[in-house]
Amino acid sequence: MKIIYKGKYNGDSETIPHHDPMPNAKRFDEISDVRKFGIIMNGLAIIVAAFMFLMMTMISGIKSFDINGSILAMLSLLPHELFHACCFKKEVYLYADLKSGLLFVTGPETMSKARAIIMNLLPNIIFGFLPFTLYLINHHFTLLGSMSVFTIGMGLGDYYNVINIIKQMPKGARTYMYKTASYWYLP
Repeated sequence: MKIIYKGKYNGDSETIPHHDPMPNAKRFDEISDVRKFGIIMNGLAIIVAAFMFLMMTMISGIKSFDINGSILAMLSLLPHELFHACCFKKEVYLYADLKSGLLFVTGPETMSKARAIIMNLLPNIIFGFLPFTLYLINHHFTLLGSMSVFTIGMGLGDYYNVINIIKQMPKGARTYMYKTASYWYLP
């Protein structure tokens, strides 16, 4: 795996390295505008964070929330994308468009259904669900619980991808990115 930093995404999908179209490939039924996708997912992340915050305060009180958790969550953004990148075998391209709230990796290779699911969930397990589980086991881990308030919501785009993969890809199918859209095909 080789990470290539591409800088700010300029909004032109033609500039994103992508896999060539495969014969009989099906485009995923998904939000196709990257900026619109970012706005929707960031809005939903706020709702999830509010729910997680309420759940945490119901478990151990309002004073248990540690503001440093939000700082840790922000610091986890780049490592989150690097964990996605680790699931690619070849080149992977890192883009940052913080003005639109986007930080993402993409690669021109194909992936199996299982690897695509793992690629989407890996950073969310490491930075979201695992720390929140540790907090649930021991309520003194408020820093981890507070971080999870944000990181679980920040993974919404990834959960959206996993739902699409599970619902739309048949057994034996492979997936790839073409510009800003996901496709699947049967080899």
